[in-house]
Amino acid sequence: MNGPGVQIIKASWIGTLVFTITAVIATIDPDSLGTPAVVVDLILFAGGAGAMFAAFLIAVQRSRTDVIGIGGLYFGAGSAPRGVQAQLLGSLALQVIVALVTASIRVFTIVAFGILVPVWGLGLAGLWCARHGVFALREAPDQ
Repeated sequence: MNGPGVQIIKASWIGTLVFTITAVIATIDPDSLGTPAVVVDLILFAGGAGAMFAAFLIAVQRSRTDVIGIGGLYFGAGSAPRGVQAQLLGSLALQVIVALVTASIRVFTIVAFGILVPVWGLGLAGLWCARHGVFALREAPDQ
């Protein structure tokens, strides 16, 4: 995998892998193995929130010259190559699936913190698109 923003894509998948492993382990025994999973969940949530905020700030700067919509910014709709979009949204989809399945298996336990994790995937998708996405140019206003 090469190209612009490859580190962001790798980070998304690494976070997904770590989350999946800790969520499955915590689902097996939430009482004794849940704490490491919660730590991972909260770190990924905070990192994703930071990435979303950074993406927003970059998009605000770019919006002076580019037309940027939410779908293009956070989901790569029309702004990211298909392969990049598939990687970022695939990682996000896996996070959502793992979070919902593990939380539904262990309802009302510490495993439910996993529901916060998809913010990681969404934030990194937004960060990739804000930095490397291709958006339509804003037309100059008539003077």
